[in-house]
Amino acid sequence: MSNAAREIFREYDQYGVVRVLDAGDRRILSFGDDDEQSSVLKSDSTALQHEYARAMLLVLAFTEPRRVLSLGLGAGGLNSCLHERFPDIKQQVVELRPAVITAAQRFFHLPRSRRLELHQMDASEFLGGPVAGRVDLVFSDIYGPEGMDRQQIDPLFLQRCAERLKSNGWLVLNCWREHEGSELINLLSGFFVDIRSCTTSEGNWVIYAGKEACTLSTAHLKRKLKDLEKRLGFSLNPSFKRLRSYL
Repeated sequence: MSNAAREIFREYDQYGVVRVLDAGDRRILSFGDDDEQSSVLKSDSTALQHEYARAMLLVLAFTEPRRVLSLGLGAGGLNSCLHERFPDIKQQVVELRPAVITAAQRFFHLPRSRRLELHQMDASEFLGGPVAGRVDLVFSDIYGPEGMDRQQIDPLFLQRCAERLKSNGWLVLNCWREHEGSELINLLSGFFVDIRSCTTSEGNWVIYAGKEACTLSTAHLKRKLKDLEKRLGFSLNPSFKRLRSYL
Protein backbone atom coordinates (compact mmCIF):
# COMPACT_ATOMS: atom_id res chain seq x y z
CA MET A 1 0.00 0.00 0.00
CA SER A 2 1.29 3.48 -0.88
CA ASN A 3 2.78 5.56 1.94
CA ALA A 4 0.94 8.52 0.41
CA ALA A 5 -2.45 6.98 1.23
CA ARG A 6 -4.60 9.21 3.46
CA GLU A 7 -6.91 7.60 6.01
CA ILE A 8 -10.48 8.95 5.89
CA PHE A 9 -12.30 6.39 8.07
CA ARG A 10 -11.39 4.09 10.95
CA GLU A 11 -13.61 1.92 13.16
CA TYR A 12 -12.82 -0.91 15.56
CA ASP A 13 -14.89 -3.98 16.32
CA GLN A 14 -14.26 -7.36 17.98
CA TYR A 15 -12.40 -8.56 14.87
CA GLY A 16 -10.01 -5.63 14.57
CA VAL A 17 -9.95 -2.42 12.58
CA VAL A 18 -11.77 -1.34 9.42
CA ARG A 19 -10.02 1.48 7.56
CA VAL A 20 -10.73 3.43 4.39
CA LEU A 21 -7.89 5.26 2.65
CA ASP A 22 -7.52 7.52 -0.36
CA ALA A 23 -4.49 7.07 -2.62
CA GLY A 24 -4.76 9.30 -5.65
CA ASP A 25 -7.79 8.16 -7.66
CA ARG A 26 -8.02 4.91 -5.69
CA ARG A 27 -10.06 4.30 -2.55
CA ILE A 28 -8.90 1.37 -0.43
CA LEU A 29 -10.55 -0.82 2.19
CA SER A 30 -8.07 -2.15 4.75
CA PHE A 31 -8.30 -4.48 7.75
CA GLY A 32 -4.83 -3.62 9.09
CA ASP A 33 -1.83 -1.32 8.80
CA ASP A 34 -0.30 -3.09 5.77
CA ASP A 35 -3.45 -4.68 4.37
CA GLU A 36 -5.29 -3.85 1.15
CA GLN A 37 -8.53 -5.80 1.25
CA SER A 38 -10.00 -4.24 -1.87
CA SER A 39 -9.98 -1.01 -3.83
CA VAL A 40 -11.97 0.90 -6.43
CA LEU A 41 -11.51 3.99 -8.54
CA LYS A 42 -13.08 7.02 -6.89
CA SER A 43 -14.21 8.10 -10.35
CA ASP A 44 -15.93 4.74 -11.01
CA SER A 45 -16.60 2.33 -8.13
CA THR A 46 -17.70 -0.39 -10.58
CA ALA A 47 -14.28 -0.55 -12.28
CA LEU A 48 -12.76 -3.46 -10.35
CA GLN A 49 -9.09 -2.87 -9.57
CA HIS A 50 -8.03 -6.26 -8.19
CA GLU A 51 -7.38 -9.13 -10.58
CA TYR A 52 -9.06 -11.67 -8.29
CA ALA A 53 -12.35 -9.73 -8.37
CA ARG A 54 -12.28 -9.63 -12.16
CA ALA A 55 -11.42 -13.33 -12.24
CA MET A 56 -14.47 -14.13 -10.11
CA LEU A 57 -16.70 -12.60 -12.79
CA LEU A 58 -15.33 -15.02 -15.39
CA VAL A 59 -18.12 -17.35 -14.19
CA LEU A 60 -20.53 -15.19 -16.23
CA ALA A 61 -19.17 -16.95 -19.33
CA PHE A 62 -20.62 -20.22 -17.95
CA THR A 63 -23.97 -19.02 -16.66
CA GLU A 64 -26.41 -16.12 -17.01
CA PRO A 65 -27.69 -15.64 -13.45
CA ARG A 66 -30.80 -13.82 -12.33
CA ARG A 67 -30.34 -14.37 -8.58
CA VAL A 68 -26.93 -14.05 -6.93
CA LEU A 69 -25.80 -14.62 -3.34
CA SER A 70 -22.51 -13.07 -2.15
CA LEU A 71 -20.87 -14.25 1.05
CA GLY A 72 -18.51 -11.48 2.18
CA LEU A 73 -18.89 -7.86 1.10
CA GLY A 74 -15.53 -6.11 1.32
CA ALA A 75 -15.81 -2.74 -0.40
CA GLY A 76 -18.72 -4.10 -2.45
CA GLY A 77 -17.06 -3.45 -5.82
CA LEU A 78 -18.17 -6.75 -7.33
CA ASN A 79 -21.75 -6.18 -6.16
CA SER A 80 -21.80 -2.58 -7.39
CA CYS A 81 -20.47 -3.77 -10.75
CA LEU A 82 -23.20 -6.40 -11.08
CA HIS A 83 -25.87 -3.93 -10.00
CA GLU A 84 -24.76 -1.34 -12.56
CA ARG A 85 -23.94 -3.62 -15.51
CA PHE A 86 -26.65 -6.30 -15.09
CA PRO A 87 -29.94 -4.63 -14.07
CA ASP A 88 -31.88 -7.92 -14.32
CA ILE A 89 -29.85 -9.50 -11.50
CA LYS A 90 -31.16 -9.51 -7.92
CA GLN A 91 -28.53 -9.85 -5.22
CA GLN A 92 -28.33 -10.98 -1.63
CA VAL A 93 -25.16 -10.05 0.25
CA VAL A 94 -24.10 -11.47 3.62
CA GLU A 95 -21.51 -9.60 5.70
CA LEU A 96 -20.54 -10.26 9.31
CA ARG A 97 -19.11 -6.84 10.27
CA PRO A 98 -21.40 -3.78 10.50
CA ALA A 99 -18.39 -1.47 10.05
CA VAL A 100 -17.65 -3.06 6.66
CA ILE A 101 -21.24 -2.44 5.54
CA THR A 102 -21.00 1.17 6.75
CA ALA A 103 -17.74 1.70 4.87
CA ALA A 104 -19.05 0.10 1.66
CA GLN A 105 -22.17 2.26 1.61
CA ARG A 106 -20.58 5.51 2.80
CA PHE A 107 -17.27 5.50 0.96
CA PHE A 108 -17.54 2.96 -1.88
CA HIS A 109 -20.99 3.85 -3.23
CA LEU A 110 -22.58 0.44 -2.60
CA PRO A 111 -26.11 0.89 -3.99
CA ARG A 112 -29.08 1.07 -1.65
CA SER A 113 -31.56 -0.74 -3.85
CA ARG A 114 -34.38 -3.25 -3.82
CA ARG A 115 -32.19 -5.29 -6.16
CA LEU A 116 -29.47 -5.58 -3.49
CA GLU A 117 -30.51 -7.06 -0.15
CA LEU A 118 -28.00 -6.92 2.72
CA HIS A 119 -27.82 -9.36 5.65
CA GLN A 120 -25.55 -8.50 8.57
CA MET A 121 -24.67 -11.95 9.94
CA ASP A 122 -22.17 -14.79 9.74
CA ALA A 123 -22.15 -16.62 6.40
CA SER A 124 -22.43 -20.08 7.97
CA GLU A 125 -25.35 -18.93 10.10
CA PHE A 126 -27.07 -17.59 7.00
CA LEU A 127 -26.48 -20.79 5.04
CA GLY A 128 -27.80 -22.85 7.95
CA GLY A 129 -30.99 -20.82 8.12
CA PRO A 130 -34.24 -21.18 6.16
CA VAL A 131 -33.98 -21.22 2.37
CA ALA A 132 -36.24 -18.63 0.73
CA GLY A 133 -35.69 -19.67 -2.87
CA ARG A 134 -32.52 -20.95 -4.47
CA VAL A 135 -30.05 -18.87 -6.44
CA ASP A 136 -28.19 -19.23 -9.72
CA LEU A 137 -24.80 -18.16 -8.42
CA VAL A 138 -22.95 -18.01 -5.09
CA PHE A 139 -19.82 -15.90 -4.66
CA SER A 140 -17.80 -16.75 -1.54
CA ASP A 141 -15.07 -14.24 -0.69
CA ILE A 142 -14.78 -14.29 3.11
CA TYR A 143 -11.62 -12.66 4.40
CA GLY A 144 -10.59 -11.02 7.65
CA PRO A 145 -7.48 -9.48 9.22
CA GLU A 146 -5.73 -12.87 9.25
CA GLY A 147 -6.58 -13.78 5.67
CA MET A 148 -9.11 -16.26 4.28
CA ASP A 149 -11.78 -17.53 6.65
CA ARG A 150 -11.31 -21.29 6.99
CA GLN A 151 -15.06 -21.91 6.77
CA GLN A 152 -14.74 -21.43 3.00
CA ILE A 153 -13.07 -24.83 2.70
CA ASP A 154 -15.16 -26.63 5.33
CA PRO A 155 -17.17 -29.59 3.92
CA LEU A 156 -20.44 -28.50 5.60
CA PHE A 157 -20.04 -24.97 4.28
CA LEU A 158 -19.51 -26.27 0.73
CA GLN A 159 -22.50 -28.59 1.06
CA ARG A 160 -24.72 -25.74 2.21
CA CYS A 161 -23.54 -23.56 -0.66
CA ALA A 162 -24.49 -26.35 -3.07
CA GLU A 163 -27.90 -26.68 -1.42
CA ARG A 164 -28.54 -22.96 -1.92
CA LEU A 165 -28.01 -23.33 -5.66
CA LYS A 166 -30.48 -24.26 -8.35
CA SER A 167 -29.86 -27.50 -10.24
CA ASN A 168 -27.73 -25.65 -12.82
CA GLY A 169 -26.12 -23.19 -10.37
CA TRP A 170 -22.48 -22.24 -9.88
CA LEU A 171 -20.28 -21.56 -6.85
CA VAL A 172 -17.25 -19.26 -7.06
CA LEU A 173 -14.66 -19.48 -4.27
CA ASN A 174 -11.84 -16.99 -3.82
CA CYS A 175 -9.00 -18.87 -2.10
CA TRP A 176 -5.23 -18.47 -1.77
CA ARG A 177 -2.81 -20.41 -3.96
CA GLU A 178 -1.54 -22.17 -0.83
CA HIS A 179 -4.80 -24.16 -0.87
CA GLU A 180 -4.21 -25.38 -4.44
CA GLY A 181 -2.67 -28.66 -3.31
CA SER A 182 -5.34 -29.31 -0.69
CA GLU A 183 -8.28 -31.73 -0.78
CA LEU A 184 -10.63 -28.92 -1.76
CA ILE A 185 -11.21 -30.14 -5.33
CA ASN A 186 -12.04 -33.63 -4.03
CA LEU A 187 -14.49 -32.13 -1.54
CA LEU A 188 -16.16 -30.05 -4.24
CA SER A 189 -16.47 -33.06 -6.54
CA GLY A 190 -18.96 -34.53 -4.07
CA PHE A 191 -21.39 -31.69 -4.83
CA PHE A 192 -20.42 -30.39 -8.29
CA VAL A 193 -19.79 -31.97 -11.69
CA ASP A 194 -17.94 -29.15 -13.49
CA ILE A 195 -14.94 -27.75 -11.58
CA ARG A 196 -12.48 -25.25 -13.01
CA SER A 197 -10.01 -22.76 -11.57
CA CYS A 198 -7.54 -20.04 -12.39
CA THR A 199 -4.71 -18.39 -10.48
CA THR A 200 -3.96 -14.68 -10.36
CA SER A 201 -0.75 -12.70 -10.19
CA GLU A 202 -1.89 -11.52 -6.75
CA GLY A 203 -1.68 -15.06 -5.35
CA ASN A 204 -5.36 -15.97 -5.45
CA TRP A 205 -6.84 -19.29 -6.53
CA VAL A 206 -10.34 -18.75 -7.89
CA ILE A 207 -12.53 -21.85 -8.23
CA TYR A 208 -15.68 -22.20 -10.36
CA ALA A 209 -17.90 -25.18 -9.50
CA GLY A 210 -21.05 -26.00 -11.49
CA LYS A 211 -23.82 -28.41 -10.53
CA GLU A 212 -24.26 -29.11 -14.25
CA ALA A 213 -21.52 -29.24 -16.87
CA CYS A 214 -20.99 -26.24 -19.12
CA THR A 215 -20.89 -27.81 -22.59
CA LEU A 216 -20.09 -24.65 -24.56
CA SER A 217 -17.16 -24.97 -26.94
CA THR A 218 -14.01 -22.91 -26.47
CA ALA A 219 -14.96 -20.83 -29.51
CA HIS A 220 -18.41 -20.12 -28.05
CA LEU A 221 -16.91 -19.19 -24.67
CA LYS A 222 -14.52 -16.76 -26.37
CA ARG A 223 -17.44 -15.07 -28.14
CA LYS A 224 -19.29 -14.75 -24.83
CA LEU A 225 -16.13 -13.39 -23.26
CA LYS A 226 -15.90 -10.56 -25.79
CA ASP A 227 -19.53 -9.58 -25.13
CA LEU A 228 -18.92 -9.68 -21.36
CA GLU A 229 -15.80 -7.55 -21.62
CA LYS A 230 -17.71 -4.85 -23.54
CA ARG A 231 -20.40 -4.88 -20.86
CA LEU A 232 -18.02 -4.90 -17.91
CA GLY A 233 -15.47 -2.47 -19.29
CA PHE A 234 -12.42 -4.58 -18.49
CA SER A 235 -10.66 -7.68 -19.77
CA LEU A 236 -11.34 -11.21 -18.57
CA ASN A 237 -8.85 -12.74 -20.98
CA PRO A 238 -5.94 -13.12 -18.50
CA SER A 239 -8.14 -15.29 -16.27
CA PHE A 240 -9.54 -17.22 -19.22
CA LYS A 241 -6.03 -18.04 -20.46
CA ARG A 242 -5.16 -19.50 -17.04
CA LEU A 243 -8.36 -21.53 -16.77
CA ARG A 244 -7.87 -25.14 -15.75
CA SER A 245 -10.53 -27.87 -15.81
CA TYR A 246 -10.66 -30.78 -13.38
CA LEU A 247 -13.11 -32.88 -15.43
